Amino acid sequence: MFVSSLRRTGARAILSSKFSLPPCRNFAMGAAAGGHIDDELLEKLGSLSTQALVDGLWVMGWPSAQIDDAKPLHPSHKCVGRAVTLNFVPARPDIAQDKPAGGNSPEYEAFELCGPNEVLVMSSCGKMESVGGDIKFLRLKQLKIGGLVTDGSVRDTDEIINYGFPCFSHSTTARQGPAAMQPWECNGVVELSGVTVRPGDAIVGDQDGVVVVPAKVAPMVYDIAHGREVIEEIVKEELIKNPGPPGKYYPFMSGKIKVDSPLGQLLATKGITPENSNQFEGSANW
Repeated sequence: MFVSSLRRTGARAILSSKFSLPPCRNFAMGAAAGGHIDDELLEKLGSLSTQALVDGLWVMGWPSAQIDDAKPLHPSHKCVGRAVTLNFVPARPDIAQDKPAGGNSPEYEAFELCGPNEVLVMSSCGKMESVGGDIKFLRLKQLKIGGLVTDGSVRDTDEIINYGFPCFSHSTTARQGPAAMQPWECNGVVELSGVTVRPGDAIVGDQDGVVVVPAKVAPMVYDIAHGREVIEEIVKEELIKNPGPPGKYYPFMSGKIKVDSPLGQLLATKGITPENSNQFEGSANW
């Protein structure tokens, strides 16, 4: 009798425990992160222009990687880092009630994952909605964050600029963010301006915009983009020395340069050949 009663009590406790747990997804879902980018490769990617990185991904046939709605808050702002993502959802009473409160909020969870080699990527619910301002972002300054990128807007602009970390946003605003949206998930896959960002992807920003380099193909993107920048510098040098229409050498397609073309011949004088470069016809390795 005692054992039977104990079993019933235990079963009720298990059921009670089961139904007090937060709801979880039980259907198929891929991994959030797509790979790892070490500090050395991150630094290399940051040495390239966003244009070169976009070109590298385009050559490989990958979709658009530029976050069009993210512009530098100040002309001096440049950033490179691994993505830490934060997703906002439209405000709703139950969302506000169920979201972890205070310091346990997903946004502060994301903040604490950031440092000099990370960029916080915040997916907004609207271009003019505020993802944060001076008091929240003071913590990012303290963490010496590598940068902040959002397709929404920020407030307290002067103070954020004074904080000194690179910030890229659609615009600035005086609006209150919580009135329109709530931070809901840290380090999931997010979308900004039609571009997918996975945690750990490389985020590179300069005066032309922000580019996402998928972690899975980052080494190859660097290889192609760096090769293109070397060639473009040689072409520019040649055109300065011998002024004329750039069409003789430019534009060019990586992996399609012919050895006997004017560009191929120019590159040969600089020691760049199919034996040591993947930019020539037949030498592409992607």
